[in-house]
Amino acid sequence: MLDNLKYIHQRDGQDALGIAERQWRQLQHEFEKPKIDGRFDSIVFAGMGGSALAGLLSQSWPGYSLPFEICRQYHIPKYVSDKTLFIASSYSGNTEETLSALAEAEAKGAKIVVIAGGGQLQETAEAKNYPLMLIPKVEQPRYSVLYSLKALVTILEAAGLVQEAQATVSIHQAGDFLKQKVATWTATVPTKDNPAKKLAEELAGKSIVIYGGPLMAPAAYKWKISFNENAKNVAWWNQYPEFNHNEMIGWASHPIEKPYGVVDLRSNLEHPRVQKRFEVTEKLLSGRCPSPNVVEVQGETILEQLLWAVAFGDFVSIYLALLNNVNPAPVDLVEKFKLELDK
Repeated sequence: MLDNLKYIHQRDGQDALGIAERQWRQLQHEFEKPKIDGRFDSIVFAGMGGSALAGLLSQSWPGYSLPFEICRQYHIPKYVSDKTLFIASSYSGNTEETLSALAEAEAKGAKIVVIAGGGQLQETAEAKNYPLMLIPKVEQPRYSVLYSLKALVTILEAAGLVQEAQATVSIHQAGDFLKQKVATWTATVPTKDNPAKKLAEELAGKSIVIYGGPLMAPAAYKWKISFNENAKNVAWWNQYPEFNHNEMIGWASHPIEKPYGVVDLRSNLEHPRVQKRFEVTEKLLSGRCPSPNVVEVQGETILEQLLWAVAFGDFVSIYLALLNNVNPAPVDLVEKFKLELDK
């Protein structure tokens, strides 16, 4: 089925595979560098769902020299003050939790920067002269994660808050790395030579659990989003070493045969003890937990590995959508939920 291009084109009507193939270009999109003055003692990033992903990824790369927190609710942390850089992120610009958090941050006198693709958030930024990073149009918010990451890194660099020198240059150059890698996962590459198609077939018909170490945890979370929204296939995630302190025990009980597909995102850049934890866990849970589909993340740097993992998960989840006989792009239930919430 996954080598039938006619079927793929019929089912993937909004070209999710094409978006995944071209996403490397988002890393080379040039945002105008904003002017951000002030001395800060904290950074708060407000966003929900796909719009929070850039904040999660940024914790692994490029990292922070100040306390950093992601706000995924209506209320902001109590410590927010006029010494806080507050970044409000919403692709639609109408995410109610983010708008609520923004209003509270304004009341605290925080320095506001906006990442948005339109909506009320863009209108607010333009009306109040907040620095605005305008995200180009994509089909769904989750498809704009690399735009958002580039925008966030541009903000941090402008504010002098990024640890890595020339981070925007690094992320631009990483686009060429990703372009090369995604070429091996496209629809025209047959299943026998296509690791993304192979993994999708392994996971078909199962509930999916994705695990990563601290560096790859944001990518594991992105996989969870992608499987749920692209494949309409329930998925969860967790990270090591926390997994070994509780969740591992849950796998040890009956029944032996469990209807799950387990994916381990393993990086050779994780702490050596984290790498060993994956190996020991697989050994101890052998016969009790489905054997993990081990994905050895590729890349020489943390940035390259994060991008590789995010993009690979996108392809796997889209191919699983096709195996599930669903259109990867729409999230109709989410839209229905929003309408019901407003009644």
